[in-house]
Amino acid sequence: MKPQIFIYDTTLRDGTQGEGVSLSVDDKLKIAKKLDQLGVHYIEGGWPGSNPKDMEFFVRARELQLTHAKITAFGSTRRFGIKAEADENLQMIIESGVEAVAIFGKSWDFHVTEALGTTLEENLHMIYDSVRFLKENGLEVIYDAEHFFDGYKNNAEYALATLQKASEAGADWLVLCDTNGGSLPSEILQIVSRVRREIPTPVGIHCHNDGELAVANSLSAISAGATQVQGTINGFGERCGNANLISVIPNLQLKMGYSCVPEEQLKQLTNTSRYVYEIANISPANTQPFVGHSAFAHKGGMHVSAILKAGETYEHINPDVVGNMRRVLVSELSGQSNLLFKAQQLNIELDKTKPEGRRIIQKIKELEHQGYQYEGAEASFELLLRKGLDEFEEVFTVESFKVFMEKQGDEDIRTEATVKLCVNGQIVHTVAEGNGPVNALDNALRKALESFFPDIKDMYLTDYKVRVLSEQDATASKVRVLVESTKDGSNSWSTVGVSANVIEASWEALIDSMRYALMGRQDDAADWDETVQERQGILNH
Repeated sequence: MKPQIFIYDTTLRDGTQGEGVSLSVDDKLKIAKKLDQLGVHYIEGGWPGSNPKDMEFFVRARELQLTHAKITAFGSTRRFGIKAEADENLQMIIESGVEAVAIFGKSWDFHVTEALGTTLEENLHMIYDSVRFLKENGLEVIYDAEHFFDGYKNNAEYALATLQKASEAGADWLVLCDTNGGSLPSEILQIVSRVRREIPTPVGIHCHNDGELAVANSLSAISAGATQVQGTINGFGERCGNANLISVIPNLQLKMGYSCVPEEQLKQLTNTSRYVYEIANISPANTQPFVGHSAFAHKGGMHVSAILKAGETYEHINPDVVGNMRRVLVSELSGQSNLLFKAQQLNIELDKTKPEGRRIIQKIKELEHQGYQYEGAEASFELLLRKGLDEFEEVFTVESFKVFMEKQGDEDIRTEATVKLCVNGQIVHTVAEGNGPVNALDNALRKALESFFPDIKDMYLTDYKVRVLSEQDATASKVRVLVESTKDGSNSWSTVGVSANVIEASWEALIDSMRYALMGRQDDAADWDETVQERQGILNH
């Protein structure tokens, strides 16, 4: 039976050193609770002696009701020339109230003499004294051997001596750090294997991703006998980031047969990844393995035909296992299998023996040749599909729209939109202003529809993207507009418009968004019309 692998998360400390990542204390507490729910074993909260924010986190973290994880502090070995008992940073670690601490020390002789500015012998004393002092104060001590692999390649015997000193002082873990991220999996395997042979203390691995090998290096270390792996959610971290635990965990658990987190919690992997992206205010990477929106997305018709028979034909795991889902994309590469799958997802009956499917596929190919793209606009695709099957009734039709913009002197630009619709046989003519042409059109459109569908006021746009499709045409280029909308803040839908005129493309996406929101609501408009007629009859009498 393979040993338990202990997961050490440093998103809240090492992850925040990544460019563009900034977390408040409240953010860190929320993420800590989420990591505990996933089942990680250690949550590194920060460096208590470095800043007030980290110390506040440790104080407030005492109130967290965690079931799996230990909140862990981070720090360094004592300064040279003083006793461990007199080192303020070590004292702050003890005052933080944590059960476990990770302290780093120098393992590369070059760093000892050049960066630290002390002797090799003094560095060994610093490691021993710091570990001893923290152990005497009842802490679980994880010794992070900084730059271990670079140090080993330069002076293997000294690098091993630093580990030996930490072990003699009572360290519970020796974590080998590929701090510059430049090692190869074969090197990691060989070096970790020797450490495991010569030193009895359990070993961990801490890899950076500068060679895009952090996950591979972490797996190699586990294969060589390491039983703790350090990393961050989504690979956040300085420079190119840290080992991505979102990839490390399923590879270890599903591919290599190790136990990392409770089996039922593995389904929280996708949710955890996206939650941390959201808290950090960073857009998720669609192509991220295991959890990305595109990780189990299929586009080629032959691929889709195969996965409809057996998912494993083009999927390395069942997406449900990590809380993700299979997606089938519809594009110019699509075949009938893609269309059948999407129709099935939308509960639309589509008979592949009839010509409608072939006509819709051909229509999609023609539209995509013009610049439309339905992979990120599934609401527009559903409207297209229902129209092609004569399953869509127009709630309203557009008679005309007009946009007026005026700029006088230093005054702000004034934008006004006029919209003329036909709703249930009635002509509705509205005018609205906005902070730009798209906003003005949106305001005028919903103003026209709210009289018939009052709850349309709860719908709002959450994203608006414009992409130039033919840059060589300069200002005459055709553009594609993607609009994302929501009604309750949780469920959203996306629509697309294409034109050489950005306002027309935006209008097309807006109209599709409204049509999708109102799909199947013709009776509501009829009821409204009857109510108006009844009221008018009462007034006339």
